[in-house]
Amino acid sequence: MHERSSVDELADLLRRELNRYSPGGKLPSSRALVERFRVSPVTVSRALARLAAEGLVVTRPGAGAFRAAPHAPTAPAGDTSWQEVALSADGATDLVPRSVDASGVLVSLAAPPPGVTEFNGGYLHPSLQPERALAAALARAGRRPGAWGRPPMEGLPELREWFARGIGGPGGTVTAAEVLITAGGQSALTTALRALAPPGAPVLVESPTYPGMLAIARSSGLRPVPVPVDADGVRPALLADAFRASGARVLVCQPLFQNPTGAVLSTARRAEVLRIARAAGAFVVEDDFVRRLVHEDAGPLPPPLAADDPDGVVVHVSSLTKATSPSFRVGALAARGPVLSRLRAIQVVDSFFVPRPLQETALELVGSPAWPRHLRTISAELRTRRETMTAALRLHLPELALPHVPAGGYHLWLRLPEDTGEAALSAAALRAGVAVTPGRPYFSAEPPAGHLRLSFAAVAGTGEIGEGVRRLRAARDEVAGRAAP
Repeated sequence: MHERSSVDELADLLRRELNRYSPGGKLPSSRALVERFRVSPVTVSRALARLAAEGLVVTRPGAGAFRAAPHAPTAPAGDTSWQEVALSADGATDLVPRSVDASGVLVSLAAPPPGVTEFNGGYLHPSLQPERALAAALARAGRRPGAWGRPPMEGLPELREWFARGIGGPGGTVTAAEVLITAGGQSALTTALRALAPPGAPVLVESPTYPGMLAIARSSGLRPVPVPVDADGVRPALLADAFRASGARVLVCQPLFQNPTGAVLSTARRAEVLRIARAAGAFVVEDDFVRRLVHEDAGPLPPPLAADDPDGVVVHVSSLTKATSPSFRVGALAARGPVLSRLRAIQVVDSFFVPRPLQETALELVGSPAWPRHLRTISAELRTRRETMTAALRLHLPELALPHVPAGGYHLWLRLPEDTGEAALSAAALRAGVAVTPGRPYFSAEPPAGHLRLSFAAVAGTGEIGEGVRRLRAARDEVAGRAAP
């Protein structure tokens, strides 16, 4: 059972039993709860912490947990209706009214109910995260002299150098001076789009593409313009047409294991994309988000676009988050030329700097023997999970088209039959006990068909993948049964 599910269940049991105790009454010890419910001490600790956060219990170090005093009466709710006018007032003057719609992102961030197979997750399952290595790195970082002092606003020089080597390769085409440390990839993308495009401007995006990037663009008042991708990445001829038609000065793309299609920008297209952008006087924001989630059978990877870009066309985004933990938000922006100063200024205004203890922890982690071991482990495990999910889909759901099987990343992109609505199938899947991600949020315009994205990284193991696909088969049968005359 998932640790999260165990915590949920224990918290519910303890919540129901609180009436046995008067206010101030002491609950059984953690050891007694471990023995009674046959759960781990960590589960007990987290369940009690949840009840404490709800104000139901009070924990006292060394003494135990006690039932809290009853809540005071809730104050009457105020009238916030005036905010509807205030928040929409800028629509009369903005070329593109701002909207902040996080629904496409929340699909991948929201934890499903206990017992539901998590095919919608965007991060590694806790069993795949390097928790011990992270804990050890954090402990070592905390003992470093000056670990809690103020870091350079651009980031620690050693960490910038580490990212520069990863981006520019052994030839050293990217230097530490061209790197800024950021609070993860999402923050870096936000900084890049704010730096490169004014409100109301068009920005070219792959179609389909990452919903989080579309949310950034729209909340910044930008106008996403789609450019279709195929198995070899963004299509150059359509890219050139989009630049001419829109007047855009920015393209956002994921050349490696694109989200959601898994496509890799082909060797023939790499130089062509940079040439087209350079001719348009435009920047290419390269979101290199899953380079460290390559599968064991992938073979040599192409270098980042930034490694072959002497003219400063590419603004590169990289992150450690996907390969470690959703809470380990350390990433990097790389750029050359005057744009670097603007990126730095926007980041300083937004957040000053990334906390030094987090940067020190990143240095300790990537410099330890545990780091390459971890990458090898997840490389093998993700290949196994991908193969398991692919085989299960072909066995149980052959009518769902799987046009491309990627050798990196953490998900598969499926095209639905014309008679199957993705909203209906997603809802039926949740009723059947499996959470999936519908395809609509990945398109900035009308999608050509219904799609699903299925993640194989957020589940506990291959057994859960097989069970999840069988549940999805049941959901598909339910939807097909309703559609039948």
